[in-house]
Amino acid sequence: MYKPKILVVEDDPAITNLIRTTLETQDYQYHTAKNGSAALMDAVSYNADVIILDLGLPDMDGVDIIRKVRGWSNVPIIVVSARSEDRDKVEALDAGADDYLTKPFSIDELLARLRVALRRSRTEETDMQSFGSTYTNGALSIDYAAGCAYLDGAEVHLTPIEYKLLCVLARNTGKVLTHNYILKEVWGSALASDTPSLRVFMATLRKKIEKDPSNPQYIQTHIGVGYRMIRK
Repeated sequence: MYKPKILVVEDDPAITNLIRTTLETQDYQYHTAKNGSAALMDAVSYNADVIILDLGLPDMDGVDIIRKVRGWSNVPIIVVSARSEDRDKVEALDAGADDYLTKPFSIDELLARLRVALRRSRTEETDMQSFGSTYTNGALSIDYAAGCAYLDGAEVHLTPIEYKLLCVLARNTGKVLTHNYILKEVWGSALASDTPSLRVFMATLRKKIEKDPSNPQYIQTHIGVGYRMIRK
């Protein structure tokens, strides 16, 4: 049975040991790196399924590592950092990180985020193949060729903007998308003045695809950061 391979990039020995012990109990393979230079070498040679990355490394900022890795790989990257400001989260996610956990974090939450990242990694190829044809996530489906969305087999009548929003989220299922990223993809720009419009359209989209918009099952809000399509 294949054991997922996790690359842990962290310079704090206590946190490294905590993550290492956690991965061992879950039967994951892992490799650790203490600085950015080693992390970049290991990102190439270890062929990890997921990278867990601290931003505050001794020789290089973690955001620079994300940008370099994204130049050649789509491996899921989970940031685990003491930086808790929204601007730090947005910068890392805009650079290409898939998720962001703030220290101190719970082990259960780390494992949950890791499972999400692994599911995304496993399904990414299938999703790419379905691009141009269909996308299915629970009761929600999209026929890209026809430009239509369906819920439980019934067509959902969406405006052009709502449909674009849904497609952007669907093509990045499991990944946190920042407001800036979504605005660029849907509107072609990322002006701060457009963010209220994004919230309005996201609210109307939720009303059409969520059975209970106040308790969404598909589109998750990351306050101050952006949104994520949840894999059902």
